[in-house]
Amino acid sequence: MEITGQIIQLLPEVTGTGRSGNSWRKQEFILETRGQYPRKVCMSLWGDKIDQFSLQSGAEITASVEVESREYNGRWYTDIRAWKIAAAEAGVGPAASPSSMGSTNASSGAAGPSYPGGSMGSPLPAEPDYSVQGGDDMPF
Repeated sequence: MEITGQIIQLLPEVTGTGRSGNSWRKQEFILETRGQYPRKVCMSLWGDKIDQFSLQSGAEITASVEVESREYNGRWYTDIRAWKIAAAEAGVGPAASPSSMGSTNASSGAAGPSYPGGSMGSPLPAEPDYSVQGGDDMPF
């Protein structure tokens, strides 16, 4: 899956040692998508990819990401890992829209759109219209 936007914040690099004794590094950053309803997405880079891509706040990028969720003590946690980062192309439409999120499935080689819910998910619904109708300001 690909997401295009501007890096608005770089979080401090985190390091640690795993159970096997190997050290690890993680750099998280916040990407703000473009379009009518911009979204902020926290993503992470791991290990040597931190040095390979050397992110800068304010840069316009397209990030190829993997999304994975895991359960721990009855709660679910989602991790968005960037595995490839490129400078955003001029003329790219709204970021993270279904039309701009076409990707190639590495395991099957099949190309086609993918959505935040996964390749078998459906596109996100449109934002509701909360404009005032009548004298009531409640959306329902």
